[in-house]
Amino acid sequence: MEFLNHDILIVGGGGAGLRASIAIGEENPQLSVGVISKVYPMRSHTISAEGGAAAVIKANDSLDAHARDTITGSDWLADQDAVEAFVNEAPKEMIQLEHWGCPWSREPDGHVAVRPFGGMKIERTWFAADKTGFHMLHALFQTSLKYNNVTRYDEWFVTRLLVDDGRVQGVAAIELRTGQVRAIGGKAVILCTGGAGRIFPFTTNAAIKTGDGMALAYRVGVPLKDMEFVQYHPTGLPGTGILITEAARGEGGILVNKDGYRYLQDYNLGQPLDVRDPRHPQKASMELGPRDRLSQAFMKEVEKGRTIKLETAVGPVDVVHLDVRHLGEEKINKKIPFVRELAKNYAGIDPVYEPIPVRPVVHYMMGGVSTNIEGATIVPGLFAAGECACVSINGANRLGSNSLTELLVFGARAARSAVKFAADHPQINKDALIAQAEDEQRQITQRWFQKDGSETIAAIRLELNKTMEAGCGIYRSEESLKKTCDDIRKLKERYHNVGISDKSISFNTELTAAIELGFMLDTAEAVAFSALARQESRGSHQRTDFAKRDDEKYLKHSLAYRTDGDPRIEYLDVVITKWPPAERVYGQQTS
Repeated sequence: MEFLNHDILIVGGGGAGLRASIAIGEENPQLSVGVISKVYPMRSHTISAEGGAAAVIKANDSLDAHARDTITGSDWLADQDAVEAFVNEAPKEMIQLEHWGCPWSREPDGHVAVRPFGGMKIERTWFAADKTGFHMLHALFQTSLKYNNVTRYDEWFVTRLLVDDGRVQGVAAIELRTGQVRAIGGKAVILCTGGAGRIFPFTTNAAIKTGDGMALAYRVGVPLKDMEFVQYHPTGLPGTGILITEAARGEGGILVNKDGYRYLQDYNLGQPLDVRDPRHPQKASMELGPRDRLSQAFMKEVEKGRTIKLETAVGPVDVVHLDVRHLGEEKINKKIPFVRELAKNYAGIDPVYEPIPVRPVVHYMMGGVSTNIEGATIVPGLFAAGECACVSINGANRLGSNSLTELLVFGARAARSAVKFAADHPQINKDALIAQAEDEQRQITQRWFQKDGSETIAAIRLELNKTMEAGCGIYRSEESLKKTCDDIRKLKERYHNVGISDKSISFNTELTAAIELGFMLDTAEAVAFSALARQESRGSHQRTDFAKRDDEKYLKHSLAYRTDGDPRIEYLDVVITKWPPAERVYGQQTS
């Protein structure tokens, strides 16, 4: 088998992966870097981020204020040393991105413009209209091209981490064009593969977000941290899962129920403001409460019968209306043009004249591969950054616009850490890595090409989606979680009998979908069992049978370890520096 070799491998070509590749070039341009991505980098999911990226830039803001908002938003489950590092390094990263060509929107006087975002008490979200991720990814990708030490493996699919002598020393990956498994060696490997929203049926996540990196790390003994915390974004288009960015509310959009009533005033999210009154800036409105609280308020409206029934291709769904009509056509076209485009193309309505039907939709995984503040896992040689990692700055609920900045800060941190590790561990075992990759090729051939199965990918994926939504949705209970855990056990057994009908070699998407399904089942298992074990309500994890937050028992990170049976759940103390746990309050309840 052909053996490919680099000093450092990066799995994933999105925001975190590209920032990591640039950081290695900045640190030591003599190091050979391989960037392995199952899609062309400009198709990575970072490109779909719309609203903005948070960093302190204005005179009325401070690093402490950004840290405090992040920690409060996390319901005190964020590691405060990581948060402090994050907010300190964020402004430098954002200014650097400006120098690399990211076209941040500007105020009339030329200063960088910022907009309000949910849970942030001060405007600190930088933006490029409402295509921020698109412009960030372009700037990162173009910058990465100037480093001659970077080799890209576009449309290569990593299926296994190669471990020898107790440390990760490379990956086995399918070259999709040829269908052949290759061994790629690396003194250090950085996972930057994104989240796992596709384990749920209704998600903003692209089809590629199947938890690959999380499952790869899980399978070599790295725990998955805080997987029970799954973020629902309050404004997704029904039937499609397409995101209507929080920027629409940041610019003054309001949420109303079937009676045209701004129902969020009932849910401890601040006082309602009259959007027609110029003395009251919409930026302070309750629509910019944290995402977990807004999604929970929607479910309460469903219980009260105050939502709107809408027929979609997947059946009738409950929705509320996001109304931006009062902003006017000029502001909508300037500040949120993509929102208008999405609403017209996918909902058939023009938000200049009609409200947009929306409902909560799975958006982001707060949990992921457990790392330290430098991006290192407990398995030597393996690092992680971005949504696939849990460092943890997001805790039980991520604040909108922190994630794009996190890609930059921790992509760079993980890269610098990997550079040091590679320098200290220059040797890899080529023969052992080739043997493992040959074993992977043999297993794939026997499992998928020489064997037929009675189960289909689609059937198991559909059942996984249904049980995750039913048991691990916005509200959970012991009964619902036990059923989901039991369903996942059965689905993992049935997965052994999955077969594929396409036996071709080149670009076999049925094969990759089958392998991705295995990753999804592993990731879903960690979510469900971690949620069952956490007997409290905190942030996005809401238990109807344990309605209160319990700091005495659960001011801790969950750690899910893979075993031959159910995952083993352990706990790790949260790092508290100077913000002791307190009640999480947003305004006064009005009814």
